[in-house]
Amino acid sequence: MPPTATDDSTSRTRLLVVDDDPDLRASLRDMLQQAGFEVDEAADGTQMRAAMAAGQPALVLLDLRLKGEDGLTLARSLRAQSAVPLIMMSGQSDETDRVLLLELAADDFLIKPFSARELVARVRAVLRRMQAPQPPGAPATAPNGQGDWLRFGQWRLNLKARELLDAQGEVCPLTQAEYRLLETFVRHPGRVWTRDQLLEHTRSLDTEVFDRAVDVLILRLRRKIEPNPKHPQYIVTERGQGYLFGVPVTQG
Repeated sequence: MPPTATDDSTSRTRLLVVDDDPDLRASLRDMLQQAGFEVDEAADGTQMRAAMAAGQPALVLLDLRLKGEDGLTLARSLRAQSAVPLIMMSGQSDETDRVLLLELAADDFLIKPFSARELVARVRAVLRRMQAPQPPGAPATAPNGQGDWLRFGQWRLNLKARELLDAQGEVCPLTQAEYRLLETFVRHPGRVWTRDQLLEHTRSLDTEVFDRAVDVLILRLRRKIEPNPKHPQYIVTERGQGYLFGVPVTQG
C-alpha cells in the first residue's frame, strides 16, 4: 500500500527530483505525490538551476551518477549557493560512496532500489530535522542563560533561526549535520568531545553511522569558519581524545 500524507502541511511542501532517467523520475514523482508532496522534475543541471531560480524547494533529491554534468558537480554547485536539504540517490552502497555523499554536504542518501515507503520516510525525516528546534541531546537553553544569539570570533550563531552569520551579517550556508555539530561545540566551549559522542549529536537516525562521518563534517566546518583551516583555532583537535571548541563564546 502506498504511503499517504499525514497532515495538511505535507501537501504544501514542494520537492525537486533531479534524475536523467525519465521512467525513474516519473516513478519518484508518483511515489511522492501519493504521499501528498508537490513535485518538480529536472533531467539535468540546466533544468535543476532553472527550477531553483523559480523558487527554492523544501528539499532536493539528486542522483549522484547523472550523465553529462554529473551529480557530484551539481551537488557541489548547489551546496555552494544554498543550504536547501539534499538527499542524494546512488546505486552504490559501500563506505566510499557514503563518505563522498557527506563530503558533498548531503543530509541523507538513498541506495537504489528503494521502496516508496523508505523514500517518503527519509524525505519526512530530513524535513523534520530541518525544522527541529535543536539537535538531539542538546540542552534546552543556551549556556549561562543566554538568549537566541551566541558569538565567537567574527561569527554569530542564531539558535532560533538556526543560522550562522559572519561579521557583515551574511548567512554562511550550513547543512543540518554541520549546524548540529557547530551548535554542540558552541553550547559547550572547552569541553572535549569524543568522536562517538559527536556522532550521537549529528547523525541521522535513518542512516547508518560510520567512523569517518565526524571527521568529514569537521573538515567541512573548518573550511567554512576558520581563518586558517590548516591551523584551526575554533574546532581544535585534542590528540588521542577528540575535539573541543577552543575560543570563548558570549551572548549576542
